[in-house]
Parts: sequence; C-alpha cells; structure tokens
Amino acid sequence: MSPASDKIVARTLHHRAATLSPGEPLAPPIVPASLYCLPGQPQAPHQYGRWSNPTWGALEEALAALEGAEVAIFPSGMAAIASALMTQLSPGDRVLIPSDGYYTTRALAEKYLAKAGIHIELCRTTEYAARDLSGFKLIYAETPSNPGLDICDLTDLIRRAKAAGALVVVDNTTMTPLGQRPLELGADIVVASDTKALNGHSDVLLGHVASRDSALIQAVRDWRTLMGAIPGPFEAWLVHRGLDSFEVRFERMCATARILAERLAGHRAVSSVRYPGLESHPGHDTARQQMIRFGTVVGVTLASAAAADQFISEARYVLPATSFGGTHTSAERRARWGDQVAEGYVRLSVGCEPAEALWSDLAQALGSLAE
Repeated sequence: MSPASDKIVARTLHHRAATLSPGEPLAPPIVPASLYCLPGQPQAPHQYGRWSNPTWGALEEALAALEGAEVAIFPSGMAAIASALMTQLSPGDRVLIPSDGYYTTRALAEKYLAKAGIHIELCRTTEYAARDLSGFKLIYAETPSNPGLDICDLTDLIRRAKAAGALVVVDNTTMTPLGQRPLELGADIVVASDTKALNGHSDVLLGHVASRDSALIQAVRDWRTLMGAIPGPFEAWLVHRGLDSFEVRFERMCATARILAERLAGHRAVSSVRYPGLESHPGHDTARQQMIRFGTVVGVTLASAAAADQFISEARYVLPATSFGGTHTSAERRARWGDQVAEGYVRLSVGCEPAEALWSDLAQALGSLAE
C-alpha cells in the first residue's frame, strides 16, 4: 500500500474512536429502533426509523473516511446502483451502460428504466475509449468489468464525459476504495456492493453510494427514504465490523491472487488467464496507472464447460458459489448465467487461505485435467 493509502486505512479505523467520550463503546451499538422520542418541534437527530438510524450513521461515517466523500448506505449493492440511476435520469435521457459488466445492472435498465422513457445504450468496456459521448446524460462504467475483467481508462473517460456534460457513475465493487479510487479521478458517483470484499465474511447484503457532491448524495438519501430501501441496523453493524479487518484481508487476497494468476498462466491445462496485474492483460498499462492494487478476482479459461466444472468440484479449498470477495476462495463458471465469456471461463475469487496451500490445491485439481 502507498503512504496515502496507509493514512486512509488508519483514518478509517480510528474515525469513531476520535469522537468517543469516556465510557462509550468502541463498537457502535446496534439500535433496532423504529420510533424515537420526539416531543415538540421535530428537531432531533433521529425522528423515524425509515429516515435514519444511529448504526447506519456510524457505518456511513466510517465509509466516508474510507472514500473521502459523503456516503449513503443501502440494503444491497443493487439498491445503491438503482438509487444512483433513478435519481439522475429522466424520460428522454440517454445512458451508456457496459454490455459486458454486471448483468443485473443491464436487467434493471432494460426492464425498468427503458419503460420510463430513458434511452439505454450498451457498449463493451474496451470500446468506451472510442465511443462518442455527446448527448448522454449519464455514463456508467465498471472497470475491471465483471466477470471478464476488461479495463477502461477512467481518466480519459471522465475527461470526455465532462466535456460532453455527462455525469459519470463508476461501479467500484471489484476493486474497492483500497484498490481503485474513481472519485479522485473525477467521477461524480461511486457505487459498490459491500456484500463483497469490504465486509468480506459472506454473511450480509449491503451497498453504498459515495460522492463529493452533496446534492447528489442528498438525492439518493431522499430516494432511500421515500422508496423505503433501507438497511437493517444489524446488517450495518456487521459491515462496520468487517471494516476493521478489511485492509489486512484485501492486502493478502490481492497478493495471493497475483501469485496464483502468474502460476495459472503457465499451467498446461489452462487456456488463458485474465488478471489486470499480468503484463499479458491488454489493459495492464492502464490498470497500473489507475489502480492501487490489481484485485482479488482472477479469470481462468479452461478447455470446456465440463473441464471448468470438474476443476471447481475437485478443488478442496474452493467453494462453488456465486459472488466474490469473501475470506473463502470461491469460483463459478460464469457462462451458466449467460455472461459473454467462454464456456470454460471460471471467475476465481481468491480468499484468505495461505497462498501455497491454495496453489497446491488448485494444481492438483488442474493436474487431473491435464492427464
């Protein structure tokens, strides 16, 4: 990690401690309240459970320290994405969405935004650089793309979007604020699923929106209140707890992912490997410029769907599951969901297992494919 990142981590860990009075708990209390005492004029900090909650507030303050921006939390990453899109787009607006990014975002846009008169246009992540952005209200980017791990140049994209008068929303779930910082590159809004690496323990759904524009954050908070898209206090507390170990987990997972990517790329049973940290990745130079770390997800293409399924089933330290970012290494064959990847493409999410034990396990699983 860089010295700047180290300061961000330290600030995040100590954000709450710096505000405590003697005798107050370091861990925020879980406040399962729908009602608050509210005599006279409603001027109290908390008035009703759908509007705010002290446990939400503690997590939002921690995430604000991590992002260096204002934050609003949501009950899932998709709720966060929906809030960013729904509050900024109106009938007649044009929005650009990656055709090879997280498929649920496209499904949301095509099923609901299009019916509201919003014009949806799709573009592959690698083609954003050549796309004319004139006339768009909002540019939505995901880099690396999920699941194919393609890269687009955020600095160039944001510069051209601003010149065209468009807002830029970046889904930073895969990289997290410790792997990539789109707001510092000029993005208007960052959305993320905190279900993944930020919480890291595969035991909660949560998401957040971050922005340095107070009006944008107020808009998503208003949407949250009116739509009722609110997180539970226990869920917020779990993610707050996960933040305490986030940097340590993420550092180990990224380091192991790079080791595995290099070794997998040289294995005879592997057709190809996608990882931004490899020089063979076509977006490697751009990744080096805009990323702090190369992430915890490795794309591994095997000879066929059957080979991919066999690899996943024979690896003892790999959990067959969808999602990524947890302490346990997991994998899935993404073509089964209809993603635009090879039938044998495996999205490998590297966990916190010791690197050599994990590699030994993967090697034995691959060995049976190469026999």
